[in-house]
Amino acid sequence: HTRRPPRVVVFVATPPPPHTMAQCVMSSVAGVRASVPVPRSTRVSQPRKLNGPRVVTARAITQTVAETPNANAALYDQFKALLVDYEFSYKIGDRVSGKVFHCDSKGAWVDIGAKAAALCPAEESSLADVRNAAAVFDVGEEYEFEIIKDDDGDGSLTLSIRKIQLEAAWDRCRDQQANDEAVNSMVLSVNRGGLLVEVEHLRGFVPQSHIAVRVTNREDLVGQLIPVKFLEVDEEKNRLVMSNRLATDMVSGEGLGVGDVVTGVVQAVKPYGAFVDVGGVSGLLHISQISHDRIVAVENVLAPGDELKVLILSKDADRSRLSLSTKKLEPSPGDMLRNPALVFEKAEEMGRLFRERVAAAEAAAQAEEGAGSEMAGMAPAKAESTDDEEA
Repeated sequence: HTRRPPRVVVFVATPPPPHTMAQCVMSSVAGVRASVPVPRSTRVSQPRKLNGPRVVTARAITQTVAETPNANAALYDQFKALLVDYEFSYKIGDRVSGKVFHCDSKGAWVDIGAKAAALCPAEESSLADVRNAAAVFDVGEEYEFEIIKDDDGDGSLTLSIRKIQLEAAWDRCRDQQANDEAVNSMVLSVNRGGLLVEVEHLRGFVPQSHIAVRVTNREDLVGQLIPVKFLEVDEEKNRLVMSNRLATDMVSGEGLGVGDVVTGVVQAVKPYGAFVDVGGVSGLLHISQISHDRIVAVENVLAPGDELKVLILSKDADRSRLSLSTKKLEPSPGDMLRNPALVFEKAEEMGRLFRERVAAAEAAAQAEEGAGSEMAGMAPAKAESTDDEEA
């Protein structure tokens, strides 16, 4: 029999395509490993001689694979060379751009080009109160982050967007203080010392001596917007002190007159009406001034955030509050309930008619007052003449 050379069947498993940078590197290293020559030793068993007929036995082929020190050294050198291309040096405070590729209960996972994915926890996703990172981030989009924590041992860095937004908010407050600007603040709570308010998602304090808004119960201010100006902005001490009085002196209806039609935004809805912000001044749209038709519940007609046109009925400088009306702007009774868009479209025209009626009424009142004064002045003369006649 002719001896045939032994055949060796080699099975090669193809790995799935790499998804992370570390897998890409290891894939490249695997390619290098396959290209390094490996010495082999082959032992062929000899056929055993038996008495009797000749018997052909199968040859068993064994293969031993060994790696020499030189081969290992070459492999690790190649591995280090590949890592150099992907080596980044990050430190706390660095700002980086990254793409969000997944959101879960921990937060948003971000690819910033490091060895491992970085994590932006949900509480660091926004300066606002956020519990779910998916509500802030869109998967596949890039954002700017700041590194707030080093490698956690698994190669993952901790990121924050909140810190970037916090710094920007303090910068805006400093600029507004320098420019002596008045801004709107949301009243969060009331205490004996004053009001706790929110500006630029930062919490500030309005001392009692700087509250200009006069209400019977200050608890009614909670949830409302009031104008404020900055008295103190101290980022290091996390301290914001503001004045409603100084802001009200500047925006207490300046340039606004009775009969003017202005655009406002609903701040809060109460059983008796809605508070509307008009250029930084709070105005009350009483339930009786919403429409000529009867309204059972204000919330069925208006909601916080609604933008609408209103007519200024009166100004109360002491309380820094306006009395408003949409009822006076209705082309036909009930239009505010049936077709508010028509009311807002005709608002300027209806406002002009309202001012004309007010002017005519004032003129008539003045004329009547003048006539009354004239008659009062003529009465004694007439009495005098009567006495003379009798004499």
